Amino acid sequence: MNLDQARGALVQEGRELLAAMEDALLEIETDGCDADRVNAIFRAAHTIKGSAGLFGLQSLVDFTHVMESLLDEVRNGEQTLDGPMLSLLLTCGDYLGSLLAAIEDGSEAIEPNAGLRAHLLSQLNEYLEQAPVVEPAPAALMPQVQASGRVDVLEGEAVSSELWHISLRPNADVLRNGMDPLSFLRYLGKLGRIAYVHTLTERIPAAAEFDAESSYLGFEIELESDASKQTIEEAFEFIREDAQLLILPPHSAIEAYIELISSLPEAPARLGEILVRSGALTAHELQRVLERQSAAPQPAPPLGTLLVEEQLVAPPVVSAALHKQKQAEDKRVHEQVFIKVEVGKLDQLINLVGELVIAGAAAGLALRQGDTAAMAEANEGVASLVEHIRDASLSLRMVAIGEVFQRFPRVVRDISKELNKDIELLVTGADTELDKSMVEKLADPLMHIVRNAMDHGVEPSEARLAAGKTARGTLRLNAYHESGSIVIEVSDDGRGLDRQRILAKAIEKGLVQAEQQLSDSEVFRLIFEPGFSTAAQITNLSGRGVGMDVVRRNIEQLRGEVEVLSEFGYGTTVRIRLPLTLAIIDGFQVRVANETFVLPLDQVVECVDLGEQDNLHDLASLRGEPLPYVRLRELFGLAANGGQRESLVVLQFGQSRAGVVVDQLVGEFQAVIKPLGQIFAQNKVLSGSTILGDGSVALILDVPHLIQRASSVSEVPARLVSETV
Repeated sequence: MNLDQARGALVQEGRELLAAMEDALLEIETDGCDADRVNAIFRAAHTIKGSAGLFGLQSLVDFTHVMESLLDEVRNGEQTLDGPMLSLLLTCGDYLGSLLAAIEDGSEAIEPNAGLRAHLLSQLNEYLEQAPVVEPAPAALMPQVQASGRVDVLEGEAVSSELWHISLRPNADVLRNGMDPLSFLRYLGKLGRIAYVHTLTERIPAAAEFDAESSYLGFEIELESDASKQTIEEAFEFIREDAQLLILPPHSAIEAYIELISSLPEAPARLGEILVRSGALTAHELQRVLERQSAAPQPAPPLGTLLVEEQLVAPPVVSAALHKQKQAEDKRVHEQVFIKVEVGKLDQLINLVGELVIAGAAAGLALRQGDTAAMAEANEGVASLVEHIRDASLSLRMVAIGEVFQRFPRVVRDISKELNKDIELLVTGADTELDKSMVEKLADPLMHIVRNAMDHGVEPSEARLAAGKTARGTLRLNAYHESGSIVIEVSDDGRGLDRQRILAKAIEKGLVQAEQQLSDSEVFRLIFEPGFSTAAQITNLSGRGVGMDVVRRNIEQLRGEVEVLSEFGYGTTVRIRLPLTLAIIDGFQVRVANETFVLPLDQVVECVDLGEQDNLHDLASLRGEPLPYVRLRELFGLAANGGQRESLVVLQFGQSRAGVVVDQLVGEFQAVIKPLGQIFAQNKVLSGSTILGDGSVALILDVPHLIQRASSVSEVPARLVSETV
């Protein structure tokens, strides 16, 4: 039996049970408590406890046992499941999720949040009205970093360092707020001697996405100083709200360094670099041990063993660094290890493969007999079966978007309470399917949109009543298929976007000129610019302008498009449009000069002869309507066609239409999408490539960007044409 696979199944099952538990708790809060829902919650906790016991995961077993005891009393009528208990059980579910994540990463030996665990057990035992369950206490609880940035020195085994360790990670907009992180580092030099500074560069983007006004660097600092903790904290007084700050005093508890290691954004490949970055080891100490390792007889002892032997790093810290290193190495391995497959889909695929074997045998027989007609017929049968197998195989990757939507009832509940707003969530189209590879990549963009809608869109009840609306606001998640794409909408009935305010802010930031004439869609598109925000004040949820630009970037990486529709005073809809799959598409081949290009067939409306009409402004007349188009020859700098008649391929994406002018129409083609290299990362017109039957490469064109390009080029002439008419 493969234990790693079995543990993966445990994690997958545990997460499904936690999702079911959360759904039942939210239903109880909305519709009231009943026996079926309580039993469902109890069974979920009991199943998680039993599965964990099979693998000897005692920490998970002990915690779920206490939860199970309380749920048993609720089930027997000895306790009432009120609001505070419901909130407690939801938080317990979150904690169990962190334990499952640790199991998935192979770091279950390290308690993810000892402080939270102790707090939850204390509250559970208060309900049980019995002595607290005694658990083996860790050497020391992890330090809890408060909003003020204070860190208490805890008793227990400590790291033998005479230096203060300061971890400073400024937010991206710290420079825009008038704060220079380097000035704070220079001030530290007045409090003592800065022994070591390591600059974190993982957040620096590609050159094309680099924003000179954004801060991308972080700093790990070793400081030799006799100053008090309070004095060192005060050095960061003005930057504290715009940065993640962690201060570890000399001889800090081992768990403090373990927590810092686990929070590193991207772990280096080498163990020593992880320990140096966390401050548990200095660069000089690492160099000395590496020299000893290289001088040792082969095979040399591992670095971690040498560090422990010389008492430079405590064993738990080395173990934590090894786990962090393993997480980085296994990150791709753990992604999407399991996927649920409907039995009917699997049976269909097996049947098709069986038919393909028979068709292949028939083709082989026709070849041996030299029967050309039979060979042609067999070839058609094989080609048809391959197409059906392709569709059946891709359907195995398709999952319902409800897998993403199911996390938002809890999110809406918690944020509504935090904002003191009454917001109802309506979900439709949860059974709409999309590619499994997109599911997790959609979670963060949707989270940004939902949080913004709740924070800035939906008004408080008093304001809604004053505006003639119902006291309860509505947030809607909807998904549906359209023109070979999946469309996801997040709508609210709140205050809507203020066009004039957005435009004024954009002019102030220099994004547009005051004399520019912009449509509503163009103005609303400005909210996706980096650092753009019209929030009057910054909240814990939003207002720093670091969310919507991430949404657009993540959606574009999925070859999708995001647009905003809004009516001031009545609400906003953010619409995301994505391709159904990222693997294989039905394509339409066209040729320009000697180059072949592929267009997604679902987005091809029709093909017409361009004719001899006036093409001065890149506008064609299609049945009396102006249609903007772009010439692929000019776009890619290809040779002239020598007077050959050209064809116009009409494309549609959503409600937008445009055309591309080509030399030759080749026909339909099944394209296996191959990603392009980094050199083409900034080319928005290309979405990938594919290999043709003769082995040559054809570029797959990105229809949304082609339409956008054609429309922008022809926008002014189109206005002139309409005014003339």
